[in-house]
Amino acid sequence: MSLPRVVAVTPESPAARAGLLPGDEIATMDGQLPRDIIQYQLLADQVELELDVRRGGLELPIVIRREGNEPLGAEVDAALFDRVRTCDNHCEFCFIHQLPKGMRKSLYTRDDDYRLSFLYGNFTTLTRFTEADLERVITEGLSPLWVSIHATDPDVRSRMLRNRRGATSLRWLRALLDHGIEVHGQVVVCPGVNDGEILDDTLAGVLDRYPELASVACVPLGISRFNVEDAMRPHSTQEAAAVIDLVEGWQPTFEAAVGHRMVFAADEYYLIASRPFPPLDAYGTVAQHDNGVGMVAAFAARFQGRSDAPRGGPGGFFQSLDGAPAEGYRAVRAPGSITLTPRADAPVTILTGSYGRSVLEPLVRTVGAHIEVVEVRNEFFGGNTGVAGLMTGADLSRVLADAPYGRRYLLPDVCLSGGRFLDGMTPADLPRSVEIVPADGASLWRALRPLLAA
Repeated sequence: MSLPRVVAVTPESPAARAGLLPGDEIATMDGQLPRDIIQYQLLADQVELELDVRRGGLELPIVIRREGNEPLGAEVDAALFDRVRTCDNHCEFCFIHQLPKGMRKSLYTRDDDYRLSFLYGNFTTLTRFTEADLERVITEGLSPLWVSIHATDPDVRSRMLRNRRGATSLRWLRALLDHGIEVHGQVVVCPGVNDGEILDDTLAGVLDRYPELASVACVPLGISRFNVEDAMRPHSTQEAAAVIDLVEGWQPTFEAAVGHRMVFAADEYYLIASRPFPPLDAYGTVAQHDNGVGMVAAFAARFQGRSDAPRGGPGGFFQSLDGAPAEGYRAVRAPGSITLTPRADAPVTILTGSYGRSVLEPLVRTVGAHIEVVEVRNEFFGGNTGVAGLMTGADLSRVLADAPYGRRYLLPDVCLSGGRFLDGMTPADLPRSVEIVPADGASLWRALRPLLAA
């Protein structure tokens, strides 16, 4: 257990009035040491709160009094104060196993913690879930949760997770649904492993045993050049098309049986298969936006001015575990701003991954000249890595090394966490100044507007 450490105090807040300071460590809250930010918030949500605080080697009592619905006004340094519950599966498709050495330590953490599922949208296999966890989820209403299904056949699931508990752990999914917890599912589809007839059987099993699921995303596995599993390979164009056909074939059945389509194929499948994307309204609430389902349709809608389109969040596979700020419990993407040397109406270059280029080129072609979209081929990870969120400083430096001056270089913020790329570089290390733009369509439109008005 570590103690929650205060990193910021809002002026004139209840915490500030009581004398709480940045750097204080909270030893107890009303006599209890919170295990995580969930319990911290529950304890903080009362009119009067007694804290035991450690400051400079001294222990101080502090009493915080709130008026009405005032927020406490104190941010702490992490989402979990006890240990992250790590994953004891050995999935051959796990991307963390495919990382090179020498990256940030937090990137190698394989969590299977239901609390991070609730706080961050991380997927859990439930193989380490317990009766005590179920009781807490139900009692505290920790909903929604995000569960990796992969296969409903016990033997297939156990083989994929390389964990014998994988055959039985979906009983917890049934228990969560029985108690009214909203759950979203995921199937990482591996060619030759759980696609084809097995995927068809999985969707039948979802409808039969877990019809209360809020959504199910079928996503392709990612392969880096560091992969050592011979059975793992990227989808072919034909295999991607087959997944789309199977998923779309099941959607009317789900809609008739449970009132909504439930199951969706990730946007990446449509890019691999060179298929047009479904319209935005085909995705319902776009609940798995951050998992790459409906993201393209939502991005295009917001770029074209539809304010009702989902905004989406930073999301992504590599959510930092170094310590999350209290505001949203997500690592800050790009603190501060990058000073631009070109004028605002200078020609624009948008830097993105191979998938991003396929999406953005048709969009920006409709709005005017002097905008180019440049693909940053991912040589750092290699394989079939094509998403903008996995761009690294090294690959961006390679592309920008001979790029002309006098242009605005726009970079989506999803490739940054705490102001750093996955390889540890920062935007200041790049050979050209870049402008960091939030990765949603409306933000890109605002960034391009000075050029279009010129």
